[in-house]
Amino acid sequence: MIVGVPKEIKVAEQRIALTPAGARAFSDEGHRVLVEAGGGAGSGFRDEEYVAAGAEITDVAGVWDKAELVLKVKEPLAEEVPRIREGQTLFTYLHLAPMPDLVRALGARGVIAIAYETVERADGSLPLLTPMSEVAGRLAVQEGAHYLGGAYGGRGILLSGVPGVPHGNVVILGAGTVGLNATKAALGLGADVSLLDVNLDRLRHADDVFDGRVVTIASNAFNIEQAVRRADLLVGGVLVDLGGCVETIRPTTLLEPVYTLHSVLHYGVTNMPALVPRTSTYALTNATLPYALELARKGPARAVRESAELARGVNLWRGRVVYPAVAAAVGEKPLPLDDLR
Repeated sequence: MIVGVPKEIKVAEQRIALTPAGARAFSDEGHRVLVEAGGGAGSGFRDEEYVAAGAEITDVAGVWDKAELVLKVKEPLAEEVPRIREGQTLFTYLHLAPMPDLVRALGARGVIAIAYETVERADGSLPLLTPMSEVAGRLAVQEGAHYLGGAYGGRGILLSGVPGVPHGNVVILGAGTVGLNATKAALGLGADVSLLDVNLDRLRHADDVFDGRVVTIASNAFNIEQAVRRADLLVGGVLVDLGGCVETIRPTTLLEPVYTLHSVLHYGVTNMPALVPRTSTYALTNATLPYALELARKGPARAVRESAELARGVNLWRGRVVYPAVAAAVGEKPLPLDDLR
């Protein structure tokens, strides 16, 4: 199979969907890998490294025109959609439910679109979303500590404190992947940490993992209100939507990450892992490569038939909407998975 890896064009997005090691894995199995020139530069990968791993370097047209399987990091932007060919398989983060116009545009191209974020194991875990949630959770505290500096609009607080001065207080909403990783980072910086969740088993787990160093609090309106009042840094990690559980948050970009509302500095970057593209690219490829190899070995139809995890990742199949939440967003009836051909 011909596998294409285009350069990401979203503002400030420096990740790439495949490391040179990933390219070698495809090449070793006899697949042809096309990488857009300069695509890995933001993650610190030179074109020569991909060539040494068996890939070919080409231009953007060469990737999209020839690839049967396209690996990306982010959803296609408006200028990328016309490049998609009918029957081409796209494997990337899509998050289509809030973007009905993109759903319709992809449908019109007849694409097979498999979303990283909806690939799901039998236990409900999301293996391709987890690594970016891990990065985002840790980054949330790192970035929060940075913006607490007075020069950046913060309150001028050092999370670790110093002898004779209290530590900063970090409140984390949600004890899932984001929340636990944020907790780990905050404790590492020496902060006082409070972790809230509605699931007491998650709080018990956190109490055990962090050896009682974090204050665990059952999440309800009263307790959240009390915790937030004393917080120097608040991390919203409910479900997998970092920050989305905060009423006053709105999306921002890495170029303009913060804004002040009600005298509170808000950080709402929607693709935080792009801030550390090298780490994120390695973590992403580690997770996606086994699934991508299955798609290349078997072709999308057989791979989806034989893998329930990949099947749950299918959002569109040759232009027809499959994933129920995406179908609801555009007012369509989802195509049953059993009808995939």
